[in-house]
Amino acid sequence: MPAALLAALAALQVANPCPDPAQALRCPDLVMGVPTHLSLDRKRDGRRFLRMENKIVNIGTGPAELFARRSGPLEMAGEQVIGDAAGGRRRFATGAEIYYTSVPTRGGDYWKLDQAARFELWTQSPDGRLAALARVGPKLRYCLRDLRRLRGDIVGAPPGRVFGACNQTAAKQEVTLGTSVGWADVYPASYPGNVIDVTGLQGCFVVRHVADPQDHLLESNEANNVSVRVVRLPYKSGAQGCPAFAP
Repeated sequence: MPAALLAALAALQVANPCPDPAQALRCPDLVMGVPTHLSLDRKRDGRRFLRMENKIVNIGTGPAELFARRSGPLEMAGEQVIGDAAGGRRRFATGAEIYYTSVPTRGGDYWKLDQAARFELWTQSPDGRLAALARVGPKLRYCLRDLRRLRGDIVGAPPGRVFGACNQTAAKQEVTLGTSVGWADVYPASYPGNVIDVTGLQGCFVVRHVADPQDHLLESNEANNVSVRVVRLPYKSGAQGCPAFAP
């Protein structure tokens, strides 16, 4: 995205209004599901990748909704849409960027939210705490769709999908992305980029998944976006024999 446009978007960003009860906003609350379906992917050239399923779940009172307009050849600038108790809908510039992203093994190209998540691998101290960042996974972009209804117990969770699959039209000038209350955008362990390169690593580590690491989505709670799982490398299923994670 051009530097001038980025600067303009940054200038338009506002402080998070979601925690202010006077605004009566129905904001999303994104949490990252604990990494599941772990496996070690061994390549013929000797590289080793830790694969895992991941999911961003919305447990807030309103959808995580973005309306995006074309800002470049393969780019769009997004505004977050948040409803209020009176039925109004407000837009907020948050710096969110949507890119036309190639996923050739999954049906072609899609408009996806950039920096939607971050996968980290940390060394683990003997007391269970994070020690040092060792590796970062390549997957950064999500459709932000309603794929799986995981929290139907939450008030306001729709019974059916509201936000469908990502748009695949390259010439599109506007798109809407979103994840409803109680729903999740889920990516299986086999999905491209759902890996962390663990080649040559041995010992106890912590897999750390972070939703919205750059705060491009306004939320009612920004303190619950992280999930972790302790693993021993080279990875094998079953008991890991590592210290319990200590925050």
